[in-house]
Amino acid sequence: MPIAEILAGIALVKSSVDFIKSNIDTCKDIGEIGGAIDGLLRGQQEVNKKQGRRGLGVKEQFDTTHIARETIDAKIAAEQLQEVANMINLRFGPNTWKEILEERARRIAEQKEAIRQAKIEKAKADKKLWEEIKTVLLVAGIIFLGLAIAVGSVWYSRLPV
Repeated sequence: MPIAEILAGIALVKSSVDFIKSNIDTCKDIGEIGGAIDGLLRGQQEVNKKQGRRGLGVKEQFDTTHIARETIDAKIAAEQLQEVANMINLRFGPNTWKEILEERARRIAEQKEAIRQAKIEKAKADKKLWEEIKTVLLVAGIIFLGLAIAVGSVWYSRLPV
């Protein structure tokens, strides 16, 4: 299955590049090809993630064909990414591609930070909940003990001497 995953990544890169090439001259703003750019970046990320990945079968891990495919696909993805960067910079200005990548990186970092903060807040809320549960159980235990002592003393006082 890893070969299929790599092929899916490179196929996503190629289809995204084809879409961008065919629409770059007619689009009015970068948003019109934004989905294709996202597909291109995701495809390249998939290709790079799968390259040299451990957990492959022994045959695939050392198979020259598999290694060559991973290496060539990563290079093709990088070439096509650079080609798209050049097209976008020519169409929308010299720093557009850099701005896109910087904004994407910023948003990814913000999302990771939001997830981290949410985990921290959940941990705090869980800790507070457990503290409240312990307090309720302690109070209930004290009340139960008090009632047991009261019932025991009433019962003890009724014993014949």
